[in-house]
Amino acid sequence: MRIRLGAVPVDLPGPVAELALQQVAVRRSHAVLARTDSRWLFPGGQPGRPISVWAMRERLRKLGIRLAETRSTALFQLATELPAAVLARTLGIDITVAVKWQRAAAGDWGAYAAEIARRNSKADPCTDVRPVRMAPRT
Repeated sequence: MRIRLGAVPVDLPGPVAELALQQVAVRRSHAVLARTDSRWLFPGGQPGRPISVWAMRERLRKLGIRLAETRSTALFQLATELPAAVLARTLGIDITVAVKWQRAAAGDWGAYAAEIARRNSKADPCTDVRPVRMAPRT
């Protein structure tokens, strides 16, 4: 199952896909307060339109989910695991922002490079993977 939350569709893992299907089965439109055949996972108050950002934020707030804190936590975690260039490209943020997040999280992307090398060596046992000496951060 795929869902598009922005410009790029995302494949949902099994358990999350199941939750999305459950939402489709019980979704209601605010305009008619009844089941709807809308193409939107979260239909809005106007027919054919998705829920507004404000309304979705309110729903999440009522569930105890604070978006700014959750986003910061996720970015912080990613910044510890990925090089700034990969973080910027993946999330569509400016490289300078990604570098700041990585520095704040004290991320060491040497571990990321080692993991990629390990995966590649498992895929091809004949590959000679040697550690690369990296210049210290300034």
